[in-house]
Amino acid sequence: MHDDRHLVEGRLERAVRQYVRPAQYAARVPLTLTAWHAPGEPQPVSEALKAAYEPFAPGTAWGAPWSTSWFRLRGTVPDDWAGRRVEAVIDPGFTGDGPGFQAEGMVYDAGGVPLKGIHPRNRHVPVAAPARGGEQVHLLLEAAANPAVLRDFLPTRLGDVLTAGDRPLYRFASAELAVLEEEVWHLVLDVEVLTELMHELPTDRSRRHEILRALEDMLDTLDLHDVSGTAAAARARLADVLARPASASAHRISAAGHAHIDSAWLWPLRETVRKASRTFANVTALAEEYPELVFACSQAQQYAWVRDHQPHTWERIKKAVHKGTWAPVGSMWVESDANMPGGEALVRQITHGKRFFLDELGVETEEIWLPDSFGYTAAFPQLARLAGVRWFLTQKLSWNQSNRMPHHTFWWEGIDGTRVFTHFPPVDTYNSQIHGRELARAERNFADKGRASRSLVPFGWGDGGGGPTREMLEKARRVRDLEGSPRVTVERPAAFFAAAEAEYGEQAPVWSGELYLELHRATYTTQAKTKQGNRRSEHLLREAELWATAAAVRSPAYRYPYEELDRIWKTVLLHQFHDILPGSSIAWVHREARATYARVREELEELIAGAVAALGGSGTAVLNASPYAREEVVEIGGRRLAAVRVPPLGSVRLGPSADVPPVTARREDGGFVLGNGRLRIVVDAADGTLSSVYDVRAGREVLAPGARGNLLQLHPDHPNQWDAWDIDRHYRRTHTDLTAAESVELVEEGPLRAAVRVVRVFGAGSRIRQEVRLDAGSGRVDVLTDVDWRESEKVLKAAFPLDVQAERSAAEIQFGHVHRPTHTNTGWDAARFEICAHRWLRVEEPGYGVAVLNDSTYGHDVTRTPHDEGLGTTVRLTLLRAPHCPDPETDLGHHRFRYALLPGCATADAVREGLALNLPLRIAAAAPEPAPLVDTGNPAVTVESVKLADDRSGDVIVRLYESCGTRTRATLRPAFPVARAFVTDLLERPLHEAPEGLALELRPFRIVTLRLVRA
Repeated sequence: MHDDRHLVEGRLERAVRQYVRPAQYAARVPLTLTAWHAPGEPQPVSEALKAAYEPFAPGTAWGAPWSTSWFRLRGTVPDDWAGRRVEAVIDPGFTGDGPGFQAEGMVYDAGGVPLKGIHPRNRHVPVAAPARGGEQVHLLLEAAANPAVLRDFLPTRLGDVLTAGDRPLYRFASAELAVLEEEVWHLVLDVEVLTELMHELPTDRSRRHEILRALEDMLDTLDLHDVSGTAAAARARLADVLARPASASAHRISAAGHAHIDSAWLWPLRETVRKASRTFANVTALAEEYPELVFACSQAQQYAWVRDHQPHTWERIKKAVHKGTWAPVGSMWVESDANMPGGEALVRQITHGKRFFLDELGVETEEIWLPDSFGYTAAFPQLARLAGVRWFLTQKLSWNQSNRMPHHTFWWEGIDGTRVFTHFPPVDTYNSQIHGRELARAERNFADKGRASRSLVPFGWGDGGGGPTREMLEKARRVRDLEGSPRVTVERPAAFFAAAEAEYGEQAPVWSGELYLELHRATYTTQAKTKQGNRRSEHLLREAELWATAAAVRSPAYRYPYEELDRIWKTVLLHQFHDILPGSSIAWVHREARATYARVREELEELIAGAVAALGGSGTAVLNASPYAREEVVEIGGRRLAAVRVPPLGSVRLGPSADVPPVTARREDGGFVLGNGRLRIVVDAADGTLSSVYDVRAGREVLAPGARGNLLQLHPDHPNQWDAWDIDRHYRRTHTDLTAAESVELVEEGPLRAAVRVVRVFGAGSRIRQEVRLDAGSGRVDVLTDVDWRESEKVLKAAFPLDVQAERSAAEIQFGHVHRPTHTNTGWDAARFEICAHRWLRVEEPGYGVAVLNDSTYGHDVTRTPHDEGLGTTVRLTLLRAPHCPDPETDLGHHRFRYALLPGCATADAVREGLALNLPLRIAAAAPEPAPLVDTGNPAVTVESVKLADDRSGDVIVRLYESCGTRTRATLRPAFPVARAFVTDLLERPLHEAPEGLALELRPFRIVTLRLVRA
């Protein structure tokens, strides 16, 4: 036979494009339009129902960026359409941009009840099936003029309503009543499924040619001038090839409806409320027509928004959950960033998420669902299991730049040794369309073939694109058991995980440690004020809960602020979403985030002040929210200094300054020499860098020979794409050392504090003022930094070249730390050229370690640095960036932060001092001097949280963990009588009685949550 494949395929493509698809809606009549252009921010449907509407014609421009227009659509079903399937088909001016990244709409009935969303790939609204002739149609369309922001990563002012302008973005195309020719519609789907499958099969497979000839026979049967009249006969020619069953060894795909909706990204938070509402309305409507649908939906926050803003849709969701067509998944408040949130914040992400699903929907979720976050902390497996979570799902690792993950189904092992069964769908998308190309990729790409036979495919348009469609479900029906294709079953993710674990759990490989994403590394740094707001909020929440608990325990009249703390926690958790905290959202999102964090700080300061006041006492006191005792210099009433010793999680009345060896300062040999008996540092009088940091106790220089510490370095920063997200390796090839100083002056000379102020002006007019400070009795050098940042597409780093030959670095993560090699022996090592650390990063050689601490940044890099006498290690903090997309003014303006160098430290010292830097001692006008609320006395055991139980029983919850990576014993000593004590899960549900006397044995990095029932 002659090979005429390309001719037949070309004939098919034109016939479908030019004749068959347009015939799906054969008869159409226009709807009459009137419009109300709502002023300002979106209005509820109740306001739209009362508004005055004006005539509006298709072809008219509408929609300034971020505005909302409401349209009334009226019409009558023609008499000759009686008995047919009639739909409203609406196009408010959709563009070539993807669903969710342009105009969107929600359609309501005449009474204001939401029906479904409309989107570029989902434009229809059911009217009647069968229709009645003369039936009146009256619909209300809420149309959102959302701009397309991310185009070729070019700077744009469209990302903020304050700068976007008022030029209309869209031109209303059409609104019509139409008859859906169901046989034609089904024919299109038959052809799509077979064509997509055919193109994935090898040309030497009989099945491919069998499909081709069936499609050719279909074309011979179809009259292109009477498609609707011949569609049934044409479909009959395809029935046989569609009925052929899949082979016994076909890959098994569990397909779950899905709509990954970013809680903010290229749109503000308020728009996500509407995106979720549109998609959720779509899905609940779709499930009525396709009862086999299972829609997997995460993010409790989005459910809460829909509950509060769309009660009709919320009731439909609850019914769908009961029927089984809706599967709450994810166990978290939002799909948060999975690197930067603090340990307690990740706990609350899970507990608030799981409690919402339990309380509102009666569902105990069993999986973490994070398809799109930018890497995953090695603390997650333990947190998941402690919350009753069995499984973990991600997708983002398919974006790795350099290395391919060797597994798709595996056990993920955390830093404490806990394992969680994990799946990384080989389809490489969480927005599948059930396209033949995607299904074939899932099978070809699956790394665990031979031992495992199944994978998961989340399908549906995300980000406001509307979720799964009827076309996707029709395709799923056709490929349920089809020769040449994987077998596709629409089912709950839990069913997939249970089957996968039963099949492969005993043989599945193990991945140990973090799941590092080899991309989007700049998200540890971009939008510094958002990150600083998060860090401050986490630590203020820690303080607020501690002092409120102390007040509740010691003052019966005190009311613990349950509602306030719950609300503030949820606000902070929302802003940890994986495009807010990482800094990858539009300007509007980060402008609002800065304002939100300021309000959170104000509220928490008020709660702390109220709790401290309830504790009573007289005289000025110093409060310590750290779980470790501290000896520090504090500022009292402005610039008066005092040295104090404060117990852990407690307070001390301020008396005479504690007796500590003084700090001295002098000018000597071109530098300022500061010393306190523990450290002696030299600040170069000409360039303001650290020319020496000498550890007196260890008798060694900390800085590498000939190197300068606190060396600020400015790099050009031009990633290949994804400006806010990425810092690409080539940035390292060029840099400028900022050694020119406008002034270097000694501003404090002891006896409690010595400090040198350095001022630099550079680049595009940026100005940095730093105060290098050494306090009496302190083992660390603090660098207080004030920046007026004016750069464009630059990255600022602070370098500490250390005379430490370190094979690896240790970076604090949630509830412990993770080690990473300092070498680049493998591609996996080389790819980690930018890494995440929380409050500290430490390097060591046998017998000696040095840590760099920070109070707000997360990005770091660590490199091996040869010098004349051997090999050293350079640790750098990534301080600021200035990308232009999606926020063209990212990070411009004023910043204030602090970092520190801690020489001669063990891991416990880094933990203690990192907490101290982030939990400044608090001065209170009046407070008692009680014993610490709880204490372990063990430097390897860190108390992470002290609070009252969420069930309002008055029980005290204490969460602690082993923080040094060692086995240890500790006895918890509460300062209040305890009747009973339980070890609980993260949701504070008792697991078993606590050990007698609260004597705990902890393995490395083990987390323990205790519930103390007060006597």
